[in-house]
Amino acid sequence: MDKQTRRQQSADYKRQEVQSGIYQIRCTATDTRWAGIALNLSAIRNRLWFGLRQGSHPHRQLQEAWATHGADAFQWEPILALEEDPERLDFERDRLLRDALEQHCARTGALPLR
Repeated sequence: MDKQTRRQQSADYKRQEVQSGIYQIRCTATDTRWAGIALNLSAIRNRLWFGLRQGSHPHRQLQEAWATHGADAFQWEPILALEEDPERLDFERDRLLRDALEQHCARTGALPLR
């Protein structure tokens, strides 16, 4: 890859719009669900799967289910993507996400990932 292409790809990556939101992981073997908050929905799946493959995910029940059933038994899906609002303060965004996560877990029985 030449220098100009690399610079262009780097600039494109930096201009990417980052969306915060709620996501869900489901084990298809047991129908157990886990839900969490992500400040960057487009990056969280790779981060989660990496930690699970390494055996280092902090949520013990999720890690045990991964070890028992394997990667093919898990599905990831975004549940809610917040509209970016430049006037919204970080604590307001965090409160909206926590409330949405709580409501989703109460409605679906998903276990919260915190």
